[in-house]
Amino acid sequence: MIAIIDYGLGNLHSVSKAVERLGYRAVVTSDKEEILRADGAILPGVGAYGDAMEFLRETGMDEAARAFAASGKPLLGICLGMQLLFSEGEEHGTHQGLGLLPGRVVRFKGEYKIPHMGWNRLEFRRDSALLTGLEEGHVYFVHSYHALPEQESDLIAVADYFQPVTAIVGRGNVMGMQFHPEKSGELGMQLLRNFLALAGAPAEASSSAASGQQS
Repeated sequence: MIAIIDYGLGNLHSVSKAVERLGYRAVVTSDKEEILRADGAILPGVGAYGDAMEFLRETGMDEAARAFAASGKPLLGICLGMQLLFSEGEEHGTHQGLGLLPGRVVRFKGEYKIPHMGWNRLEFRRDSALLTGLEEGHVYFVHSYHALPEQESDLIAVADYFQPVTAIVGRGNVMGMQFHPEKSGELGMQLLRNFLALAGAPAEASSSAASGQQS
């Protein structure tokens, strides 16, 4: 089972439907115990960094996310959810993040269109289980702030938007995608499939195996 962490913000429906299309059971939940029982968890998000962290703290989902990360099971942040994994964000003031990855989230600065919105090509920076069997291609971004990881080793892929923009990050079982994989065509779904594979076999495969053992 894959827990979609519900803290009052995020594209919960589209993410859960994408997970289900890939054969996994998705549960949108704000129950800490249910989250901790899950095989994998996804932290989605849209909106402002400070507001999101306030909602996480008010609902106790900040501690749930940290506890899940500490369990060693795969955790994925999507869009704002990825940004929240970092130490702090500067949107409308400085706000403390979840602190699962060292680094900060800053606003784009330059004489170009903000937000960064549209399809941009990924450039892979290092090997990762998220990239298994994949080639570089285009994914869909919508954001005005971008992450600056402190550790180069946490950077898995970037996209070019007048500068290298953090697109995929990962350290151990904690991973993030700045773009929306569920809205990024086949490549996005393949990336999501690779993340889900880290949580174990799909529900469909598990059901088939169980059925075979019973017959």
